[in-house]
Amino acid sequence: MPAIPAPPSSPAARARIRTAFRVLAVVEALTWAGLLASMGWHYLLDGSRHGIEVFGALHGGAFLLYGAVALLTWGVQRWRWWVGLLALGAALPPFGTVVFEVLAQRRGLLDDRPGAAAGGGRTHAVRGA
Repeated sequence: MPAIPAPPSSPAARARIRTAFRVLAVVEALTWAGLLASMGWHYLLDGSRHGIEVFGALHGGAFLLYGAVALLTWGVQRWRWWVGLLALGAALPPFGTVVFEVLAQRRGLLDDRPGAAAGGGRTHAVRGA
């Protein structure tokens, strides 16, 4: 059975992952908006289904990419289990990914150091330092 690879340790690699997480949080929310608007166009105004087909595919891809990058960010940032599950669950309601990203940024969960705020915004002093 192959071992799970360790998360990247270089600051540049961690920064790219955090940037991808932030970008995909916004992209996922924008595709949600497009999907909801196209559903409204179709069901409320008796419009075409083309928008649903296009935005449905875009949203599906963004949803899967966000989930993969959220898992990677969870490992790199060493979030507690409940923070990681919140990050994944944020993709379910419309615009939840942006809400999670903003709150995570404010609480320091996307700091430059891995595990900087793994305790949900609290940092702990290192013993013996």
